[in-house]
Amino acid sequence: MDIKSMKNYLYWLYCQFELITCSYLMEPWEKLLFYTFNITMLAMISYTAYIFIPVHVSTAFQFFLHLLGNQHENTVSIVK
Repeated sequence: MDIKSMKNYLYWLYCQFELITCSYLMEPWEKLLFYTFNITMLAMISYTAYIFIPVHVSTAFQFFLHLLGNQHENTVSIVK
């Protein structure tokens, strides 16, 4: 894929995005606020997912291991 067709494809995607969100009807200052809000929300959601999803997956994994009867590595077993 050459640069010109990639540029045309990205422009086509941008036009589709404007049609779907109806942002082509907005004034420039409204577009700025709209895009700033959307990018900020996307960044916050991405950051939250990056921080909290691994913790939740780890906790769920430990819970299911506990249900299956496996003990934690740090438990001390009593040997007689």
